[in-house]
Parts: sequence; structure tokens; C-alpha cells
Amino acid sequence: MTKGSPLPTRASALAIIAVAATLAALPRTAAAETTVASPAPAARQSSAALQAGHVDVAGAAIHYQVYGDLKSGPTPLLILHGAFMSADAMKPLIGPLAASRPVIAVDARGHGRSGGVDTPLSYDRMADDTAAVLDKLGVEKADVLGYSMGGSTAIALAVGHPDKVGKQVILSATSRLDGWYPEVLAGISQLTPDVFAGSPIDTEYQRLSPAPDKFPKLVANIKALDATPFGWSDAAVQAIPGKTMVIIGDADGVTLDHAIQLFKLRGGGDIAAATQGFLTAAPKARLAILPATSHIGIMGEIPAIAAMVVPFLDDKAPPPPSF
Repeated sequence: MTKGSPLPTRASALAIIAVAATLAALPRTAAAETTVASPAPAARQSSAALQAGHVDVAGAAIHYQVYGDLKSGPTPLLILHGAFMSADAMKPLIGPLAASRPVIAVDARGHGRSGGVDTPLSYDRMADDTAAVLDKLGVEKADVLGYSMGGSTAIALAVGHPDKVGKQVILSATSRLDGWYPEVLAGISQLTPDVFAGSPIDTEYQRLSPAPDKFPKLVANIKALDATPFGWSDAAVQAIPGKTMVIIGDADGVTLDHAIQLFKLRGGGDIAAATQGFLTAAPKARLAILPATSHIGIMGEIPAIAAMVVPFLDDKAPPPPSF
């Protein structure tokens, strides 16, 4: 995407990328699960046991899936997908993470099995929806991993419902609209339902949604969401409880400057640790920038992401060097 590209061309490219997101995610489940360490038999069994249901919130039936036993001991992990996706599209990541903890995956308002909603989208609204799911399941506190739109929803959840959130993994997402490259937002503003016709995004929506004819409304709602300034103050982001891991690609739609700023606001950039040259305890914030990785390409890096996220959620200190 070059600076001089006309908007229709940029929009078409973004649509193709969005389609590639589904293609990249759904077929990779088996490969992703076999790349990470094999879970114990009990963990493998719990990750295969899927429960599902809905909770009615503000005119929408929000769909959720539960992998494993929520009362098994470890803090549940809540997984929030990106725009145009569904909880099903996150299964390649759910697999390795559910090997060591129960996982709750939610279809965002208007998406997947929570589709057929005319009301506008906002991050605060989607955070409230997610909090209602936790209440329905009797989960007092969960760690949360959100990708793209889901990552901003995770921040909204931590700001608006701090008592419900433990650790946060913010995957290719921002705490402000201006954390995205302007060209990305300009391309999204040009999307139409027609560019998705016959694509996996379109066919998955038709398969999952209780109102398949509402896809044009979803496109309009996402365009409006990405055209409406949002953000939380530095003070609000700093006040979020728990620890945070920020993960982006070095060719992401999220700017490097924003990711680094978010990392610092969450407690990263410890000078004491930098001067002594090693860490003796699990840090408050972690930052990972994956090489040669785009906003959609990051969903093809499931083994690397799982290898970083599991020790973060387990609050493990980095291992000392062997020399």
C-alpha cells in the first residue's frame, strides 16, 4: 500500500487482506496445536469439551463458547476476535492456550452468532457485553487476550470493569484511534459489502449469523467504528490493574510508536532492569514486535504467540542465561 494509491485500490487490498485472515486462521488449528508443547491428557480433554450459549444484553444475544472447566483452578482466559471475524476464527489460538487453562471465546455484537444487530458498535458497548458474559458464567475475574478490534475492547473492559480483568494481552490493537496508520483507516472507510461477496468472511457470516441478510449493516457499523475517534486517557490506561503484554508485527496497521507508548504506559521501560542487564522477576509489562509480520500475518504466527503468552499468563520470570 503506497502513499499515492487511490482509495478504491486501497479498499480492495484491505478487503482481500480481510478475506485472507479467515483463510489463514481456520485451516491451521491442527498445525498450531501440535507445534506447542503437548498438554497432559486431562488438559487435552478439557480443551476439547466445548460449551456454548447466549446472554441477552441491550438488544443483542451475545454468543459465547467455553473450552475446559471454569472451576478447574487456573484463571480463565477470555479471547476476543477482530472485526469481521468470530470466536470460531480464533480456534487456532484457543487450542494451544486452552491446554493449560479454561478459555472463554465471545462473538462480538453484530458478528458471528451474535449477528443481526442494527445498533452501532462501540468499544464500551462491546466491553459491557463481554462483562455480561462473565457474569452469566459466574466468572469473577478473567485474563483477556484481544486481537485488533478485540484488543481495543479488552482495554475498554479493563478500564470500565477493572474488577473483572486480570492480565491483558493486546494483540495488534490500539488504545486510541490514532494508533492506526491513517492510510489503514482511509482504506476501511471505502469498504463495501460487495468486495466481500463470496469470500470466507461473507460465507462464515451467512453460516453463523441468525440474520444472514444483516452483513451490510455489519460493514457499515465497522466503518463507523473506525471513523469515530475513541481512546482512553494516559491516566486511565496507567490505572488498569494487572499486567499487560503488547504484541504487534513490524509491518502492522498499528504504528510502532503507539505500541511502544502503550507498553510504557503499562509499566514497561524499567530503567533498573535495563541497567542491571537481566530480570529477576516477572515484569509488569511485556512488548513483542514480530519480524516480517503484518496485521493479518500475525494470525499465522500462532506457535510464536502461544510460546510468549503462556509464560506471561503464568507470571513466569524470564529464564536466566545458561552461561
